[in-house]
Amino acid sequence: MPKKSAKIVLLSGGNPQIAKADGAAPVKDYIAAMPGWKREVGRQLDRLIVETVPHVCKAVKWNSPLYGIEGRGWFLGYHCFTKYVKVSFFRGAALRPMPPGKSKQKDVRYLDIHEDTPLDERLVVEWIRQASQLPGWIP
Repeated sequence: MPKKSAKIVLLSGGNPQIAKADGAAPVKDYIAAMPGWKREVGRQLDRLIVETVPHVCKAVKWNSPLYGIEGRGWFLGYHCFTKYVKVSFFRGAALRPMPPGKSKQKDVRYLDIHEDTPLDERLVVEWIRQASQLPGWIP
């Protein structure tokens, strides 16, 4: 008998609650569950990351998609909030130009993507390229 697919719960701010797992499938599930305009942002980010870093590793941990390099840790993650999608560059302070959002953690920088602000794909690709070449975050 086929299993019923579990309904995905949206947490505070519309962030999808996805079970912690490694691989592309949970990231795909997360993106599919992103509400409204944020889903296209998730698709766009995933596409840019895979095109820029073809050997990227993916996972969902702490209800956020993470992207990294095997043996070197995670370089990027994102999370849905009510009015934006927050992209976390775990070694963002080393990127040039530096992403605009500050963090309480000295190495982390953020990019907040809002519905009415087009994404500067060239700049984001450059940050992805740089971030993927740095030592990543290992929880």
